[in-house]
Amino acid sequence: HIASLFPNDVDRLRRMSLIEEGGTKRINMAHLCIVGSHAVNGVAKIHSEIVRTQVFEDFAALEPEKFQNKTNGITPRRWLLLCNPGLAELIAEKIGEAYVRDLSQLSKLHEFVDDDLFIREVAKVKQENKVKFALYLEKEYKVKINPSSMFDVHVKRIHEYKRQLMNCLHIITMYNRIRRDPTMLFVPRTVIIGGKAAPGYHMAKMIIKLINAVAEVVNNDPVVGNKLKVIFLENYRVSLAEKVIPATDLSEQISTAGTEASGTGNMKFMLNGALTIGTMDGANVEMAEEAGEENLFIFGMRVEDVTELDKEGYNAQEYYSRLPELKQAIDQIKSGFFSPKEPDLFKDVLNMLFHHDRFKVFADYEAYVKCQEKVSELYLNTKAWTKMVIRNIAAAGKFSSDRTIKEYARDIWHVEPSDLKIPPPNEPRDTAENKTTPNGTAA
Repeated sequence: HIASLFPNDVDRLRRMSLIEEGGTKRINMAHLCIVGSHAVNGVAKIHSEIVRTQVFEDFAALEPEKFQNKTNGITPRRWLLLCNPGLAELIAEKIGEAYVRDLSQLSKLHEFVDDDLFIREVAKVKQENKVKFALYLEKEYKVKINPSSMFDVHVKRIHEYKRQLMNCLHIITMYNRIRRDPTMLFVPRTVIIGGKAAPGYHMAKMIIKLINAVAEVVNNDPVVGNKLKVIFLENYRVSLAEKVIPATDLSEQISTAGTEASGTGNMKFMLNGALTIGTMDGANVEMAEEAGEENLFIFGMRVEDVTELDKEGYNAQEYYSRLPELKQAIDQIKSGFFSPKEPDLFKDVLNMLFHHDRFKVFADYEAYVKCQEKVSELYLNTKAWTKMVIRNIAAAGKFSSDRTIKEYARDIWHVEPSDLKIPPPNEPRDTAENKTTPNGTAA
């Protein structure tokens, strides 16, 4: 079919082939999926655009009507009502309970952005959630944290593209600043990083090791005291997410632009009244569209900047030489400051950062640290911070899985909604279903 449409275009034939032609012949499963499907979709606007214009450009040019976008969503029943009943109730008092089935009604909260009583109540619910989570951490992790510190949370799969390493470098930078001048005004932070590494993913495991090594030094330094605490949440799972998300002040969504398909953790945090520090990647782009970019802490390279840097060639050494605080943090890791018993423990991490870092941690480091300074500045003003929180919650309506599923049903599956009630799995099915026919077989 391709040969008849594009005669003599051998390169296009090779690019679109269902069989990989180089070396060992293998089936290209992605191409097979596209040819065999009646619809192809990305899971956030930016992701769908990359799928259409970069990853499968030839296929999209051939059948443009096949390619769609369906931005992911989360269920407000679990990720608000169940895990954050205090906030859910507060919202219901202001706008009624119908938002539970139609999350777009959250936009009515815009009316209360300047309501002093509502601002105080939202801040109070957050504080109660933080106290509850601080007690949990004390019990489970034997670490005493300050519930009025900023809870800065980065929980997700441990992966190079999600850049837990950049967060780690920021922790070291904050630590060094406190040590340099213990009298400086410093907004106390509890940095919580959590996630799991795939069993065979050596680099991800080393990243976990580094976070824990840094935590060990920071948490036991008397100069730092209560100003900075670092906690790694192991065995991150839904039941733990339900505890940490309602208590979060700052949500870290800092993947390299163009690498996160959508993200749904970012939506859960937004709905629960956390502010986002992030790159213009995945669903962050649409969150900024809905809430206004000024109500998120956006920093760093955009997709086109990353593409441009790839063309020029990314040189990690250049950033290391130019940025003294980055150099200091890297030198400390290199010298074994965080691993005195094994000074060479993190040599693989450093080698990757300097020579094989596809996700360009150093390139965004400076912008990230500066953006974090803006976060600290706003956090000092509780009222301004909480007003921004309310604007975010009011803008979270789009990110309901109810909307996502409706779009799949309407545009891809072509099915109508049904009010047929399916009994829950723990209830016995209607006895009529178990009746047998005259010949003894099941009906």
